[in-house]
Amino acid sequence: MKDYLQKIFRDVSKKLDYLNDVDVIFSKPKNEDHGDLSTNAAMLLAKELKRNPRQIAQEIIDELEINEKYLTSIDIAGPGFINFSFNPLFLSRVIPAIFEQGESFGQTEVNKGKKAIVEFVSANPTGPLTIGHGRNAVLGDTIANLLENTGYQVDREYYFNNAGRQMRVLGDSVKKRYLQLLGDEVDFPDEYYQGEYITNIARSLVDSNSDQLRDEDCEGIFKQKAEELIFADIKKTLALLGIEMNSFFNEHTLYTDGKIDEVLRKLDELNFSYEKDGAVWLKLSDMGGEQDKVIVKSTGEPTYRLPDIAYHRNKFKRNYDLIVDLFGSDHSATYPDVLAGCRALG
Repeated sequence: MKDYLQKIFRDVSKKLDYLNDVDVIFSKPKNEDHGDLSTNAAMLLAKELKRNPRQIAQEIIDELEINEKYLTSIDIAGPGFINFSFNPLFLSRVIPAIFEQGESFGQTEVNKGKKAIVEFVSANPTGPLTIGHGRNAVLGDTIANLLENTGYQVDREYYFNNAGRQMRVLGDSVKKRYLQLLGDEVDFPDEYYQGEYITNIARSLVDSNSDQLRDEDCEGIFKQKAEELIFADIKKTLALLGIEMNSFFNEHTLYTDGKIDEVLRKLDELNFSYEKDGAVWLKLSDMGGEQDKVIVKSTGEPTYRLPDIAYHRNKFKRNYDLIVDLFGSDHSATYPDVLAGCRALG
């Protein structure tokens, strides 16, 4: 539609040379009753020509060579908008092109040569994916598909953590179910992982090791086997959705590679952090935030903000042109702090 209008405006500009002095842009009217496309060209010309914009609009319309097979009406609205309504038969001409081009219809190369990363799902390997994870999985992959269809080279990344309290509890949950399957009476806390999948993992360890693991630490084979089987289930679920990740980024590597310490050192050098009550605080009040937040607890354990800042710093260093994150609802309070930390690091 825009191509057709641009052509007839180019033709009329040979008669009305003042049209060469303005960038004629066609956009969809907010009110559908005002047609399919509209331009404010007459209003842009009014000041220069020192004339009423509606008069200019009428002059343009009078000179336009209209094919009724394409346009059913042209109207002037408001202070001087020119509104165009297209013939449905003209609009239907695109249908054969859609069938002919198939899945390639609508693709462009406007972002060819650019790289994007979409991070989504990112559930820790403590259990099967939920409906909520599934929603973000489909949304994230759809965004990645859209970006690819504009020419981006897209990496789909899954960010996870296989360390910390959650994983310790996971390992201990499997060990306690393992001992129960061996006939031991074991207290199973309510806050431990209760799903049937925990019993299934424990049963696989009984089948392969009998009672030989009684004295094993919960963070050894119990945690390792749980992570292995849960991740296999997660990847199987994603495959059923037709989603294939390019990379799985382990948060724990940010500690082993020294990236967490690097961020702490940098924030301290820039005077964006300080120690208080044995903890390390991020100076969010100096970054537009309401109050400062803890990034390392007095126990020495980082809060979510610190590794997330380090992770995003890592993504920036990978030289992507576009970085997209899909968060769950539980991130709503954290992500502004992570953004502030990234800005503080430049």
